[in-house]
Amino acid sequence: MSEQNMTGVPLILRPLAAAGRIFWHLLEQFASFLRHLSRMGELMFQTGTRTPLLFKNINLTLHQMYILGVESLSLVIVTSVFVGGEAVIQCNYQFNGFVPLKYLGMAVSKALLTELCPVITAFVVSGRVATSIASEIASMKMSEQLDAMRCLSLDSIRYLIVPKAVACIIMLPVLTAISLFVAFAASVIAAVSFIDISLHLYLAGLKMFFIPWDLLGGVVKTAVFGGIIAFVGAHFGFESQKGAHGVGEATTRSVMVSAMLILIFDFVIALVLR
Repeated sequence: MSEQNMTGVPLILRPLAAAGRIFWHLLEQFASFLRHLSRMGELMFQTGTRTPLLFKNINLTLHQMYILGVESLSLVIVTSVFVGGEAVIQCNYQFNGFVPLKYLGMAVSKALLTELCPVITAFVVSGRVATSIASEIASMKMSEQLDAMRCLSLDSIRYLIVPKAVACIIMLPVLTAISLFVAFAASVIAAVSFIDISLHLYLAGLKMFFIPWDLLGGVVKTAVFGGIIAFVGAHFGFESQKGAHGVGEATTRSVMVSAMLILIFDFVIALVLR
């Protein structure tokens, strides 16, 4: 309610009117959240039912694996180099004067395996892939290509979403495995070059308390992140308004929501797997 609309409201009731306006806005946001949640669940169900048809058009999935996965490789590698180096520098700073350096490799290993590489890789890929999927589908909706597919009896979910979702679910764990390898290599170089620790002592720390489940859990959970990235981008692409503004809004919302859901599901998975 604007100031002009509140001129007829008694002064004593204006705080109540403002509170009602805030409550109504929150109610609208909650209703919008439930609507998006239900439509995203419907999209996931429709994609799951069409997944067995994937092998009839396997070339579409392979193409998406190249676009969404291989073309993101350079970005993941550059990010992983600095993640590995930064992990060493920060762990050494926290350990300085308190913890022996023989535990430096162990701390870096735990951080990279369980959280840093999986989550940061998912963030980097979501910034590129979720926006790409959302903008592609929103542009097709704006140019009425989706309507043309319906007129031709072509299933947009099968030909557009299934290949992208499968490609994201498969390629994100692969990118995470590559990220871990690069980050560990960068951490070794950073430790030997910038910290007063021998290569043997640092490598011994990396192997100390190493649990294969940490590696497996850190890589496998990124398959969930890949599904989040694909479905969020597809959902906001389908929900976009026509016009350039709608395309921009769809890409912005897709990267924001995918980053938020990655953190939420990372917390949930950590609770389940602890």
